[in-house]
Amino acid sequence: MSLALDLPTIWACIIAFAVFAYVVMDGFDLGIGILFPTFKPGRERDSAMNSVAPVWDGNETWLVLGGGGLMAAFPLAYAIILPALYAPIIIMLLALIFRGVAFEFRWRDPDHRAFWDVAFTGGSIIGTLAQGITLGALLQGIAVDGRQYGGGWWDWLTPFSLLTGVSLVVGYGFLGATWLVMKTEGDMQAHVRRLAGWLGAGTVGLIGVVSAVTPFLTGAYYENWFAWPNVLLTAQVPLLVLIGTVLFFRSLRRGHERWPFLLALGLFGLSFIGLGISMFPYVVPGAVTIWQAAAPDSSLIFMLVGAVVLVPIILAYTGYAYWVFRGKVGQEGYH
Repeated sequence: MSLALDLPTIWACIIAFAVFAYVVMDGFDLGIGILFPTFKPGRERDSAMNSVAPVWDGNETWLVLGGGGLMAAFPLAYAIILPALYAPIIIMLLALIFRGVAFEFRWRDPDHRAFWDVAFTGGSIIGTLAQGITLGALLQGIAVDGRQYGGGWWDWLTPFSLLTGVSLVVGYGFLGATWLVMKTEGDMQAHVRRLAGWLGAGTVGLIGVVSAVTPFLTGAYYENWFAWPNVLLTAQVPLLVLIGTVLFFRSLRRGHERWPFLLALGLFGLSFIGLGISMFPYVVPGAVTIWQAAAPDSSLIFMLVGAVVLVPIILAYTGYAYWVFRGKVGQEGYH
């Protein structure tokens, strides 16, 4: 395969990595907002927010990289996907902005802290639900007319997209609970450990439901999963999910602190691999492949040089930030 054919694949991998990094790093952050009403006002809520205060505002970097990379590397796909998903994407961005405002104002405006707590929770739930709906709407397929979106304004709102939206809310709550198992102590840790068990069961169940429905959305998905000899490899994904689930509940029952979070991330990673198996090589499922949507090779090479320099820097800074603020969250807080 020539370099010209490899470049779109490389950029597809970079964008997929950026999206997954966002899900990993912002997932437990949003999950804390989703779980926020279950924490007692005062010390518990302060501890939950302080556990992510040093790093939360850097997590959206990966969302920008994923969206910007899609526009620059696959402009045709961007021109088709954005009109199809304007509504949930705008709702998501507004919710994330409102949530960020609530995060800061909660500390600076204590007289109205109850209002900002509600805003923080609402922004987290709505933003996550919109992300899941966007994913479901993309996965179920987008109507394409020539080189542009050919569907209607409400095509994104379907039972399947609502299913993926609710699934992501439960999944992010699961990540948030396991993160707090690692970062808290005492009664609060016992509380989030119980939540992690319930949400873990819910997440695995919803993974099963979405996975059972997805192959039947289009013939291409079914072929990718069940055609011979593909099935020999794809069958390993649900097997690993089963193993990861058993290990998760075992670690939770034994009182481990770090392993539940790491295994939760592993389950998300396996789900992401399953998504890739379903969609590849399409960037607009069933309509446009990554090669058809790719920008000229000269543009891809130019951007690749920048990515090779900037992505490791972002990773190094992110890793350093998490290292500096490792360990249990202190009562004195970050603010």
